Amino acid sequence: MNIEQPSAQWKDYELLDSGAFSKLERFGKYVTIRPEPKALWDKSLPDAEWKRLAQTEFKPGAGFGKAGKEDSGTWAMLGKMPEQWVIKYDGTPQGPKFNLRLGLTSFKHVGVFPEQAPNWEFIYSNTSRLVKEAAAAKKPVPKVLNLFAYTGAASLAARVAGADVTHLDSVRQVVTWAKGNMELSRSNDIRWVVEDALKFVKREARRGNTYQGLILDPPAYGHGPNGEKWKLDECLFEMLRECSAILSPKDSFMVLNLYSNGYSAVLADTVVRRAFSGLLSEGSLLSYGELVLRDRFDKALPLSVFSRLVL
Repeated sequence: MNIEQPSAQWKDYELLDSGAFSKLERFGKYVTIRPEPKALWDKSLPDAEWKRLAQTEFKPGAGFGKAGKEDSGTWAMLGKMPEQWVIKYDGTPQGPKFNLRLGLTSFKHVGVFPEQAPNWEFIYSNTSRLVKEAAAAKKPVPKVLNLFAYTGAASLAARVAGADVTHLDSVRQVVTWAKGNMELSRSNDIRWVVEDALKFVKREARRGNTYQGLILDPPAYGHGPNGEKWKLDECLFEMLRECSAILSPKDSFMVLNLYSNGYSAVLADTVVRRAFSGLLSEGSLLSYGELVLRDRFDKALPLSVFSRLVL
């Protein structure tokens, strides 16, 4: 099992401290305080120092912790900062480079999940390899499908590597946000889809369409644009099994990320092995592990688990 974290070379993000169910993070020039249920330990810095360093703190609302309103609340300003600002991702010299517009939302998120940087590096590396191989063989540009794609960092990692990218999310507002990130990154030609992910994948399978790259980062709960219900425990295996029908049987990759509390890396590995069993061979490469953020005091904050497949 692998434990991975963003490169220290990424200058626009840092986890300064964590503890007491909170995290102190720097995004570019601005520092935020946000709730973090996995930060079970004590803070290393005193509360007064957190308040001195931060420009804003997220205050949970009355519905915080309840299904569908887990992250709802408001931001209390502690200093001067804009409601929107831009950071750059440039984690490694050989990896992707793109820009992301951040903002203070009513659901504690700011528009990026920084622990996902190792997945962006994996996507960029494998996409770049497939693009080069396709060019040498005079084949079409590889196609990558990003499901539950949010504000598009993973889509940009694939696009700047040269792939033909389809970005799908059920929320029109975040697709618009992702389009803005593409423009900020001076990229182009990403295909935008606002739809229920499972319906889209099933339709692609019926049409015989395949992709050389699949990216999945599903939420614990969610709704499609027409009220379709998504519950991770009930839908994940079906989704992955349907995805196995649209993943190219060779020269392809898949990455699954899971945030849900109680899900382990071993579970992610097992569900991928079972769902994609018909595509696996001796040459298949599977890996799994946890994505963490490490603060200045060397406390590792585990935030998600992943499973990756290379055919």
